[in-house]
Amino acid sequence: MTANATSPATSLVQSVDWLAVAPPTIAALAGLAVLVADLFLPERRKHLLGWGAIAGLALAALALLPLLDGDRSTFCLTSGAHACSYTADTFALVIQFLVLGGALLTGLLSFSALDDLKLPAGEFWFLLLSSAAGAALLPASRDLATLVIALEVASLPAFALVGLRRGDRLSSEAALKFFLSSVTATAVMLLGVSFVYAATGSLHLSRIADALTHVDPRLDTLAQAGVVLTLVGFAFKTAAVPFHFWVPDTYVGAPVPVAAYLSVVGKAVGFSGLILVTVLAFPSYSDVWGPAVAVLAALTMTAGNAAALRQRPERAFSAVRLLAWSSVAQAGYLLVPIAAAGYADSDKDASRAIGSTVAYALMYAAVNLGAFAVAALVARTSPANRLTDYRGLYAARPAAALALGFFLLCLAGLPPGVIGLFAKVTVFSAAVDAGLGWLAVVMALNVVVALYYYLQWTAVLFRAPEPAAGAEPAPATGAAVARPRAVPLTAAIGLTAVVGIALSGAPQLVLRFASGTLL
Repeated sequence: MTANATSPATSLVQSVDWLAVAPPTIAALAGLAVLVADLFLPERRKHLLGWGAIAGLALAALALLPLLDGDRSTFCLTSGAHACSYTADTFALVIQFLVLGGALLTGLLSFSALDDLKLPAGEFWFLLLSSAAGAALLPASRDLATLVIALEVASLPAFALVGLRRGDRLSSEAALKFFLSSVTATAVMLLGVSFVYAATGSLHLSRIADALTHVDPRLDTLAQAGVVLTLVGFAFKTAAVPFHFWVPDTYVGAPVPVAAYLSVVGKAVGFSGLILVTVLAFPSYSDVWGPAVAVLAALTMTAGNAAALRQRPERAFSAVRLLAWSSVAQAGYLLVPIAAAGYADSDKDASRAIGSTVAYALMYAAVNLGAFAVAALVARTSPANRLTDYRGLYAARPAAALALGFFLLCLAGLPPGVIGLFAKVTVFSAAVDAGLGWLAVVMALNVVVALYYYLQWTAVLFRAPEPAAGAEPAPATGAAVARPRAVPLTAAIGLTAVVGIALSGAPQLVLRFASGTLL
């Protein structure tokens, strides 16, 4: 029960809808259970913590099923205009499914990394579950205070996950850079939130939207500054240019499963927060954030693709760096429909534009996690994870090579990765429908440019291996496959491949979000 001060006229006591808040709550409780269990389990049985974490994430995802019958809200104001701090609507459920599913797949990727890198199991699983709980809370948040808290609950454990390789210089530098840049972005965002509160007198998104339509002219500049500064924090999480500089070093310094988690779940957090504040809280200031997001989208996809083209195949960690810059470019595509929502003529058109981002995010999450899963598999025998280490992968591990080739073609938008093609067309259509022809042209050019490095990497997989004297073991080595913790990693690759193939065979399963109303 939650209670506030009471008045003679109205009771301010309300009950919590525990079913609505079940998904993030279960993830948080599972994290606490893992942390306590870690104190009592002997070292040889620490792997049970991982399976407990996987079970907790699966249970949290299953808790979404009872919520499909309609929107549920809780932590609502009991006087004045109706406003709630937590709403489990269609948008929240879809993003929560993406977040929890992404965290679950990250968990499957992590069993091998925990063994190979000698990471502390209890701390790792607790941090992963804590971050997933915050990420699941954010899309259902409907006031700025809860949004900021959820963002930090998702982010703070991620800093620790990046730097969990004790004694590793790259890991420590990555965690420090990630932490400092994120803290700076959060401070700027909090300043923006305070400006918005000063101009509107509320933190609830619906009340802010109403108040901004008739803000005092003397506070208009303050309100505009607040809108822009509030968006900065979420732009950082989406890795939008110029807030992207932390991405490549962070991905390289982090364990590969953690990099995969940041590339998918971290982006889901940023994009869902960005969508909520723009579409629900600041629709009357679309003339401010609409053009800004459009420019960010163009800069982000262009900078990401340009940097990806410059990756040298023989450079250490070039495969992870390429995936990092690819994720920056993909963030640019994801920003396009949000920019289109700023130019929409009606709320329905804006919601459809947001649906295009959600559809693209679902496709991207499945195939990008799959690409990182194969990268994690190759890293077991080639820790430097160079692009040259993938040469001849088909001869050594044909299933992994075919899966990675399929994932790369999905990201490129080429058959047989049909879902990638359809998702890109949907995003492109959102820009055209909104009258952003110049942005659609920039996107088309970037898609063509990206074909080069995706196809180049795909071609490497099927070339004949070229052994060199004194080189580190090639991916053909079978020792890693026989290690005891390789089964969950193989399962993650298989699961993402099955999901990608199923979506390519029936793209309407994802693309229906682009034509529906989520918010």
